[in-house]
Amino acid sequence: MSPAEINAVSINEIRESGQESIRDYFEQHIQSFYSLGRLYLTNQQQMEELFYQSIVKAQKKLPRFKSNDSFETWITTIFIHMCWEHSEDENKQVSAESKSGQSIFQALNQLEKYEKEALVLTYVKGLSKENAANLLQVSGEKLNEYLFSGIQSLRTELGYGTNFNGCKEYYPHYVAYLERTLERSSKIDLEVHVYHCRECQEDLATFQELMLMMTNIAEKIEEFQVPSDFMENVKARLAEKEKQSLEKNRRRLKITVSVAAVFALFISLGVFTGVFAKFYYSWTEDDLELRAFLQEGLGERLNLVAESEGVKITIKSAIADDFQTLVFYEIEDMNEDNQYLLDYYEGISVRSENAGVNHGSNPRYFNPELHSDLNKESKNVYHGKISLFPIKDDKGTMKLKITKIHKLQQAANYWETESKSGEWDFEIPLNKNPIIEYALDEEIEVEGIPLRIEKLTLAPTTTVLQYSVNQSQAEEVLDLVSFEYLEMNKRKAKGDLYGSFYSEVQEDVNWLTFEAHFDSLFGERAKEFSAQLGLVQLSYADNKNIELDPSVVYPQTVEYAGSTLSIDKVEVGGTTELIIRNNDWENGGYDSLQLHVIGEDGNDAVSMEMESEGIIVDKNGVEYHMNEELPVPYQEIEQPRHIQISQKVRLYNTEEEKYLRPKRLELYGYSVTKYLDEMVKVSLQED
Repeated sequence: MSPAEINAVSINEIRESGQESIRDYFEQHIQSFYSLGRLYLTNQQQMEELFYQSIVKAQKKLPRFKSNDSFETWITTIFIHMCWEHSEDENKQVSAESKSGQSIFQALNQLEKYEKEALVLTYVKGLSKENAANLLQVSGEKLNEYLFSGIQSLRTELGYGTNFNGCKEYYPHYVAYLERTLERSSKIDLEVHVYHCRECQEDLATFQELMLMMTNIAEKIEEFQVPSDFMENVKARLAEKEKQSLEKNRRRLKITVSVAAVFALFISLGVFTGVFAKFYYSWTEDDLELRAFLQEGLGERLNLVAESEGVKITIKSAIADDFQTLVFYEIEDMNEDNQYLLDYYEGISVRSENAGVNHGSNPRYFNPELHSDLNKESKNVYHGKISLFPIKDDKGTMKLKITKIHKLQQAANYWETESKSGEWDFEIPLNKNPIIEYALDEEIEVEGIPLRIEKLTLAPTTTVLQYSVNQSQAEEVLDLVSFEYLEMNKRKAKGDLYGSFYSEVQEDVNWLTFEAHFDSLFGERAKEFSAQLGLVQLSYADNKNIELDPSVVYPQTVEYAGSTLSIDKVEVGGTTELIIRNNDWENGGYDSLQLHVIGEDGNDAVSMEMESEGIIVDKNGVEYHMNEELPVPYQEIEQPRHIQISQKVRLYNTEEEKYLRPKRLELYGYSVTKYLDEMVKVSLQED
């Protein structure tokens, strides 16, 4: 049955039959789905799990399928997303019978995620660019960028090398030209240019070859044979799941009746009125931070639960404002004594169905809290919080998908590389809380550089100070300013060590705008506040040229930036190498160098590989070597400075594919970290 026939005739029947019809559709198109899945996974057990999870997911999402959409695209979207998740932890190597086929399959699996998906969906699966872009949730322009960079990356992985120097202004036309969709005037312009440009000829020729190779993959993957017992094994798992679901529903019905009786008693006593809120939550909520939000009516108890792979995740509550959505969660390992946390940058995706998500915001990072009383109670339960993007509208439902959780090291405040994959899906109802803004106009100097304090925002989940730094001084630049704390009405809000961001508000090119985040001071009213300055990072321009001659005796020393540098070695041969050491790092000087090397041909068209050896030094001069495990968590080190004590530079000429003889070391600047002890007082006027 074709997708068109499904949409026109039997979509209502599919909805009514649910899992059975979805299963039948996969069975009817098993070769197509199996071949596509083999681009991600390698063995039958993995593939069976992929089909099983895809059918379950499609059944769950079927009630929200819109009849005017393409059923094929909708179900392929689900299948592709499941491929992404199941392939993350696998050694993705797909083999084919021919040597050339094996090479390109392996190369595809080395690409960045979106590069690979763009190539697979467009050239292997054969979707239209519109459908491929919708599936990837990107614009058509962005899809073309992924196709271009994907072909470039594929070319490198297949051993073509990187020595292609086509003219960059024509890059945006490559893909459309080879697909024969480039509009006529641009096509003529490109062809005239390519006729006279040898570099573009070679560049475009490899693109043509690789795009043809990609279209040939579609034929090769159809050669993958589906095992005879494959679908029967999937059906058996689906039948077992259905049996377990029926039993779980029976147990849930009994629990629901009991809970309803308890809630009826609470309501009759007036527990959920404002009068009893503080008392009620002090009795029922052990997380002190979450309790404060609930008592002030800034959020509500949700207790959304999802289970996967023997792990239960509970979303306890979510507090939303213009800066973030702060989600409080609990993770329970139901089989072993492990504690897991969530990491926004790995294993989490966020969407919002009826309220846009503000992706321009910067979610905050929170250190694990293993030593809190709450997390000491059970070895298999962790209570945490995670910052997600804010929603744009005042009200909405956020769809949170968790595919990976991260194991915590029991003895310290960090997590291991070990993770656990699964599928935990939540739909979180949100009401965005209001904020209070103060427009400011206070200018101070930090290390002689003007700094302008412009706005203070009090939000339920954070306090944000917007400031700008003058960048017009060429010799000295203030790269970063952090604040230890902010004080209002004798109440202190600690500064976020990881919470200073570039702001999108850049009204003057001479001023660079930042946002510093602090703990919440929401609800405070005052006529002034104080901010304690902390770490500052400065860059200084200081040009110095050092002639290099491998034939002289090394080491050689040179004075620079208040330190004595030692050039320990200059070697030319199989590897061209320089080693530069900072012999006076204990006495101050610089933290890091800014440098490049000039080759014997007098230019710097050289790629450099650089290895640095460094240490961390605290306020009292105690040293922590960065290549060793820190004896204490980094956040507990008082006023840490990162200092480079040696740099090893390797030189390579990418054009001639040979190592170079260095002629001159050019030092053009250095960076310094300082800690200040200055308090800034600012008057407030509510905006």
